[in-house]
Amino acid sequence: MNSHFFAYMYRLRYIERWSLMRNVMRENVAEHSFHVAMLTHALCTIANTVFERNVPTDRIVSMALFHDATEVFTGDIPTPVKHHNPKILSNFREIEQLAAERLLDMIPEPLRQIYDPLVDVKKNEENAAYKHYVKAADLLDAYLKCVTELSAGNREFATAKKQIEESITALDMPELGYFLEHMAPSFEKTVDEL
Repeated sequence: MNSHFFAYMYRLRYIERWSLMRNVMRENVAEHSFHVAMLTHALCTIANTVFERNVPTDRIVSMALFHDATEVFTGDIPTPVKHHNPKILSNFREIEQLAAERLLDMIPEPLRQIYDPLVDVKKNEENAAYKHYVKAADLLDAYLKCVTELSAGNREFATAKKQIEESITALDMPELGYFLEHMAPSFEKTVDEL
């Protein structure tokens, strides 16, 4: 049996993000997944080194790599659409679960136990316990997208930035605060200013 799993993962580069907004810089789900994995690594590293926690960085970064894998079937549904009302969100979660199951069926049996908890986080309690790092990195990536769009003169992202800042504050994660204080300001600079 041929496995189509990774062929589908490579197709994430064709799924555009931020479809309801005018973008100066287009972004696809594959780029976003890379950024979220990199930011997850940073947040876990900050947690372990600055705040002396003991989180399994490698495991959480693996979760981040696959956090939007189901979008290869669902597309990137904009947050305002998903969260418009509870029924839409519930239906979307059900569709997302079906997409996860479809992807997992493509993985050869000897590898399935490795990828199963990465594609379907709900199945693994350990992953669920650390999911907030991936969620924080996902929000941080959205925030940085807003910052770069605003720095390029695109006011379309002003409201989104404020909403994301509120969500970041609500997470109350010192790792995020550390990143925002020490690393995020660079995203507003030009290459000559860095």
